[in-house]
Amino acid sequence: LKLGINTNKPNQYVFTNWSNEFLQLTKVMAVMDRISKKADLKRITVHQLRHTHCSLLFEAGADIKEVQERLGHSSYEITLNIYTHVTEKAKEETAEKFASYIGF
Repeated sequence: LKLGINTNKPNQYVFTNWSNEFLQLTKVMAVMDRISKKADLKRITVHQLRHTHCSLLFEAGADIKEVQERLGHSSYEITLNIYTHVTEKAKEETAEKFASYIGF
């Protein structure tokens, strides 16, 4: 891969150095801060990316147990109640389902 190493290991780190070793959070955040600033975006943290990843997995149709396991949570309640957020696309799809149901 151009931007990193893909070993397809189940416990592969997302952010690694060129030797595929753990990259310290401070270094990751320094890069993310630089990119955010250059793109004129608000600061984005690694933890926010984790929340976004979770929400997008659900939007893509992933099962709760799959997402729970992927994020390493001990219970699905943590995944649903803390990490999952309703996206604008999901809100629109819900409204469309309801409109279709009532024949609108």
